[in-house]
Amino acid sequence: MARPIVAEIDLAALKHNLALAKQHNQQAKTLAVVKANAYGHGSVAVALSLESDADAFGVASIEEALELRAGGLKAPVLLLEGCFSEDELITCEEQNFWLVCHSDYQIEWLTKHLLTSDWRPLIWLKIDSGMHRLGFDPSEVPRVKSQLASIGGLPEPISMSHFACADQPDHPRNEVAKSRFDSVKTEASSFANSAGIFTQAALADSWQRLGIGLYGGTPSELGLQGLQPVMRLKTAIIALRDISPGESVGYGATYTAESTRKIATIAIGYADGYPRQARQGTPVLVNGVEVPIVGRVSMDMITVDVTELASVSVGDEVIMFNDQLIADRVAKCCDTIDYTLFAGLTARVPRRYV
Repeated sequence: MARPIVAEIDLAALKHNLALAKQHNQQAKTLAVVKANAYGHGSVAVALSLESDADAFGVASIEEALELRAGGLKAPVLLLEGCFSEDELITCEEQNFWLVCHSDYQIEWLTKHLLTSDWRPLIWLKIDSGMHRLGFDPSEVPRVKSQLASIGGLPEPISMSHFACADQPDHPRNEVAKSRFDSVKTEASSFANSAGIFTQAALADSWQRLGIGLYGGTPSELGLQGLQPVMRLKTAIIALRDISPGESVGYGATYTAESTRKIATIAIGYADGYPRQARQGTPVLVNGVEVPIVGRVSMDMITVDVTELASVSVGDEVIMFNDQLIADRVAKCCDTIDYTLFAGLTARVPRRYV
């Protein structure tokens, strides 16, 4: 019999979230971001389910892009960090991937490659509007545009940048970033990430990039805003025991009972991607009722206090997060964000698509 942990992926919720994002800016095209194995949801399955709805797909690397092609995806795929080596351009030409260019060395590679090729890819030109990770300073953009134009035959590039603080709609850096971007952007542009879409921070975009919002994560401090959680991470109770006052549970004896307690052991741990730093009291759902984690998260198991449940048995279902107990709330108990709960889910957790 299989270990009971499984991540159920609701494809209807996925489609709902994409449609909701489109409603926020009906003039924009939407890039569905499926990097990092679609934030842990399964990149090929997610992309194929959305191929008729999304305008293109975004990944972090050529390896991720090739996985989509091998899985049968025909839609455009954008390499969000561009190429990491010059020889990747050969594969990009073969597969007609779209490219982000964020540095001079990528422009040099592209120029050299296209001297002997008829391929003319769509370039997304990354502009640093204040996050200072990737991108050209606005003062450099006219020069870079001229370099791209000198190649000849390239489609007009799409200008792109990234909010640092769109999850905080009133943060003053948002307006500063937009001002820097607007001063040099091309006719086609892309600024809004999920937070930017749902706070409507970049309504003039030609393209919007839907990442965490696609999966029903919490894009900003305003909450879900109509998004539906896509992943339901569940497992089951594999053991039950009563402990007496003064007895401890788990590694390090970090929890000691003050009264007689009923403890359930559940089949999930940090090797599955559940954060080891989950605090005492982090909620899970047992038979639909919230109960607290007690003791440390271990590699394969977690212990929870089920004393208050009227009835509980080995084999009962345990939900780690879903649409009732949203991942963002669990993440806060682990001093992290819901992105890491999704993307950190390891390969040994089966994904089941419903």
